[in-house]
Amino acid sequence: MQRGGHKGYAVYRIVIADVRAPRDGKFIEKIGTFNPNTNPATVDLNFDRALYWVETGAQPTDTVRTILKGEGVYMMKHLRGGVKKGAFDEAACQQKFDAWKTAKEQKLTAAKDAQSKSRQEAAAKALDAEKKVNEAIAKKVADKKAAEAAAKAEAEAAKAAEGENAEAPAAEATEAPAEA
Repeated sequence: MQRGGHKGYAVYRIVIADVRAPRDGKFIEKIGTFNPNTNPATVDLNFDRALYWVETGAQPTDTVRTILKGEGVYMMKHLRGGVKKGAFDEAACQQKFDAWKTAKEQKLTAAKDAQSKSRQEAAAKALDAEKKVNEAIAKKVADKKAAEAAAKAEAEAAKAAEGENAEAPAAEATEAPAEA
């Protein structure tokens, strides 16, 4: 693998290189790319050339071996070995590989669906929790405003009562000297 991309965003080229060549040095052939930054990781592989090199004895690194196994290169190599031994013919080989590939794609699709479903459920739970918090805050604000309004009404009622009480003694006071 040869590293490319920029700092913090590595993208790799899957290459065939001589074992004596430096890591990012001269290579024989580029057979694909690997981008681990996407979810799931993106692999663009020339399947036929990868199979050719594996069958001719190329020794991949551990990471590349994992990528090749995931793409089915080693599965096809195994099935072609069965064809060479006469266990089954080329059509059966291709049929078995297609069945394996279909099963693998179904697993991947199911995993993606489960992941997206769990994200949607988590988002829905977060939204519900946020709604509950907002409702609690709104209730506290409404209670506070209601308490303030009640206190204000009480204060106005008290002022009105004081005003009526103050007017009555004043009226009595003005009437009393007139009678005297």
